[in-house]
Amino acid sequence: MRFADITGNADVCRALAGMVDSGRIPHALMLHEDDGGGAIPIALAFLQYLYCHHHTDGDSCDVCPTCNKLRKMIHPDVRFVFPVNTGTSLDYLAQWRQLVLSDPYFTENALGEALEIEGKSAMIKVEESKGILDMLSLSALERGYRSIVVYLPEKMNKEAANRLLKAIEEPPELTQFVLITHAPENVMTTIRSRCQLIRVLPPRRSLAAADAQERELMSGLMQALLSKDLLAALEAADAVGSLPSREKAKSFCKFAADRLRYIFLLQQQMDVLAPLPEDELEELRLWASKCRKSFPRKGAEAFSRAQTMIGRNVNVKIVFTELAGSLFLAI
Repeated sequence: MRFADITGNADVCRALAGMVDSGRIPHALMLHEDDGGGAIPIALAFLQYLYCHHHTDGDSCDVCPTCNKLRKMIHPDVRFVFPVNTGTSLDYLAQWRQLVLSDPYFTENALGEALEIEGKSAMIKVEESKGILDMLSLSALERGYRSIVVYLPEKMNKEAANRLLKAIEEPPELTQFVLITHAPENVMTTIRSRCQLIRVLPPRRSLAAADAQERELMSGLMQALLSKDLLAALEAADAVGSLPSREKAKSFCKFAADRLRYIFLLQQQMDVLAPLPEDELEELRLWASKCRKSFPRKGAEAFSRAQTMIGRNVNVKIVFTELAGSLFLAI
């Protein structure tokens, strides 16, 4: 993956290339993306540029043996860590590699399907941290950088995070961490504070391909709330609660929270940070003009709580009924 292959985020790509060129590379980067928003290809392009011995004009050569290994995701000094249900990421590396190479803009749901763990709890466990520390205790096989890419560090349990903290604080020489998160506020504070946070904006094509059902459900809920019709809001919430799986319900919560964040940006006249299709942007502008300035924050927090409750096996119908009441009071 080269920077030239990235859709959008030109400023981010230039900044990462500049870090490498200047030799001032933060030992831990945290890329904050929306679900399926494009941080994975940026991370891969950054590592390829970092490892390539022939990079020029702000991009890797893409033809040397090192670039070839990184492009195929088989470089021995790069380790990928991601949430799994049983075992460790190494047990699912073939499925991970196949998913990323076929669609680097994949979503959390797509990862669950690829690993065949949809509907099951997934996390990054302490065994992963032990494996990372074991890797860092050895010399790099190709005598260069060793890199650890952690997808969704917010799903790292406390014991795993605490074990990894020391390595992120004071990594061995020529060690690079790249963390890719959808919710930096849920990453362990001591880890987050030691990373250089970079916001990755989703490409327009991924936003345009957003689930039509989720958008329709969100529109119905917001129209009911803005009309101050509690019964209609409860009916809209019941429709969301009828989604066919807990994973779909959690996905809707993430989608809704993202849209509320865009509403906040529109209320602050920061339209440039909301790269949405024009028809969806018009709808969000209408909502932004009618709701309270405090609503996006309170609403996003409510959806985040709902997502947590669904993950803890609380009845989905009850979760969304309570959510409708909270949103009705907040709007």
